[in-house]
Amino acid sequence: MDHFIFKKGELYCEDVPVRKIVEEASTPLYIYSSATLKRHFEAFDKAFASHPHLVCFAVKANNNLSILNLLARLGSGADIVSGGELFRALKAGIPAGKIVYSGVGKTLDEIRYALTSGILMFNVESMDELDAIKNTAAALKKQANISFRVNPDVDPKTHPYISTGLKKNKFGLACANAIEAYHKASHMDGLKVVGISCHIGSQITETSPFVETARKIRNLVDELGRDGIDLKFIDMGGGLGIKYNAEAPPKPEEYLSAILPELSSMPQTLIIEPGRAICGNAGILVTKLLYTKDTGEKRFYIVDAAMNDLARPSLYQAHHEIVPVEETAAASQPVDIVGPICETGDFFAKDRPMPPMEKGSLLAIKSAGAYGFSMSSNYNSRPRPAEVMVTGDSFRIIRHRETYENLIRGEDN
Repeated sequence: MDHFIFKKGELYCEDVPVRKIVEEASTPLYIYSSATLKRHFEAFDKAFASHPHLVCFAVKANNNLSILNLLARLGSGADIVSGGELFRALKAGIPAGKIVYSGVGKTLDEIRYALTSGILMFNVESMDELDAIKNTAAALKKQANISFRVNPDVDPKTHPYISTGLKKNKFGLACANAIEAYHKASHMDGLKVVGISCHIGSQITETSPFVETARKIRNLVDELGRDGIDLKFIDMGGGLGIKYNAEAPPKPEEYLSAILPELSSMPQTLIIEPGRAICGNAGILVTKLLYTKDTGEKRFYIVDAAMNDLARPSLYQAHHEIVPVEETAAASQPVDIVGPICETGDFFAKDRPMPPMEKGSLLAIKSAGAYGFSMSSNYNSRPRPAEVMVTGDSFRIIRHRETYENLIRGEDN
């Protein structure tokens, strides 16, 4: 069920008119549907119910405390890539024992923080990192649970900037080096080898790359078992795509039915790390039309949101559906929808068919719940937008709009 729908010509989030939310919270504005977040998380949790599993939400996709808390109450763990994400996950109520720490550049301070917090495990990405974790654990007189992130050299068939499982990518250990790494780690004091991890990319819209990856991981786990290294966890990462435009990504149960034949005989707990697939279509970015401009060559809609609020179109040339908050039957014409930032790359759509609109009209940029606010910045000294959570017929602000004073916090003149 889509919780962003038109009722009598007006866009609603669940049972609240978007315009009503804007009247209180202004624009630009992120709006999230709690019902959608809940439904998407439960789709993964239920799809994997037949196998021991843990769903660890990828915090990088959306790190708002209220969203993390909602998922924590549903039983979610967290996949983190920084000390700041660990701090957020813990503050939101996600148990440390459900947190896995990925990322290629963990600092010593971050490793200490994770060890003293008692996280489930580190997904180790290099032998240098392994030494850093070992030495830090020894200094703290603690034991670090580790898995190695293995790079399976599988083409995820996605945008090159969000491909992470090829040999040329910076992530993980090559399969050819993994066995030796596991043997070394298994004999190191202060370390406990508990799992194996992989993640091949993001916005993946077919199952074949996941199946190929699962097969390679299963073979590695079998080989390690024959060598006496028995693992407790298989972390298959995330990456399942969503529908932005014409994509037809598999549903969680289709993803499961594709990979589970490769893993169903394995006794290990299966960890999955969905991010975008849970929150991407649970959020919209609402923006106001400031000006129209016609150069003779191009017609522009200049809006009050910008690339600092939602970077994906500029960064990846990503497509987001954009709709007027009030429906109209007027004929459309191609326009560029652009923001106020002093960059030609500051756009949300180019040559997009849109109806005539007056200044002050509202537009909803759809599928903005993932990598929207979490990638936002203060470029051009623009305060970041507010965020709102809708539950049924009520809503609340879950992040207040930044002020000019917020922009200079921590600075001295």
